[in-house]
Amino acid sequence: MLDGKQRHDWSIAASVMSVMANLQRDPKRSRRLNPSDFDPFMKRQRPVKVDVSVLKDVFIDGKFPRHPKEAHG
Repeated sequence: MLDGKQRHDWSIAASVMSVMANLQRDPKRSRRLNPSDFDPFMKRQRPVKVDVSVLKDVFIDGKFPRHPKEAHG
């Protein structure tokens, strides 16, 4: 329940911060800011791109990829 309240509070604060930032920005020099730019709970992670052969190794052959540092040793 605490997590939900924090998320709610951050969504409100992030909306206010984005409005304030957009009021002060120069439209010719910067992009429009969204509430997600200020909300730590809404940070998006970049998807991990892998080759199809890695997926075959994991899901069909049951082999898990090793970290590059472990592969040399």
